[in-house]
Amino acid sequence: MIMTRQREPARTDQLIDISILVNEFTPEWPGDTPFSCRWTWDMAKGDSVNVSCINSSPHVGTHADAPFHVDPTWPPSEALALDAFTGPVTVVDVITHAGAVSLAALGVLEGRSIERVILRTGKTIADGQFPENWPWLDESAAQALIERGLRLLGVDAPSVDGRDSKTLAVHRILFRGGAAVVENLDLPDAPAGDYNLTAFPVRFAGLDAAPVRAVLRPLGS
Repeated sequence: MIMTRQREPARTDQLIDISILVNEFTPEWPGDTPFSCRWTWDMAKGDSVNVSCINSSPHVGTHADAPFHVDPTWPPSEALALDAFTGPVTVVDVITHAGAVSLAALGVLEGRSIERVILRTGKTIADGQFPENWPWLDESAAQALIERGLRLLGVDAPSVDGRDSKTLAVHRILFRGGAAVVENLDLPDAPAGDYNLTAFPVRFAGLDAAPVRAVLRPLGS
């Protein structure tokens, strides 16, 4: 069976699929395990069914990090609270920013209590290349959003921290505050604005992350 690099249409009349299409061309974090697929049974070879076997890091494609990702004493993937991954969300455009982004620079979020935020950085793996860098929330902005009720931060970039971060300070602030993290979203069809989000993680046990199928519904649709 042939796996293609082509991006499938993301939008229907009411739903916008913001999940990365995962195949053998999907970039992994450098040094991590890439996605691969083999066939246990293959109808092209005379078998009665097609049954695949995949091998991949759970961080390939769209995924939710678990707190266990940054601290072995914190909860793993099966403990992720589902209610954080569904509900109203605001997509914020930070494409023109570089490096750490302050809360004031986000504008639309300043002074608001908000439960879910997605940052649209434009630095995404969706086109088959791992980005050199991307914008990320600075630590004070992450803490301020937690204090205003943040329950989920999503990004189209590979991480909510900067590429070269070793401390993963933003991850830690979010997890200490009880917020969820979703990374590697695909947002070309989701301009800045307010939506309803559904982005449930797969119920894998004991992992540092879990794959997510993330979907936006425009408000009022």
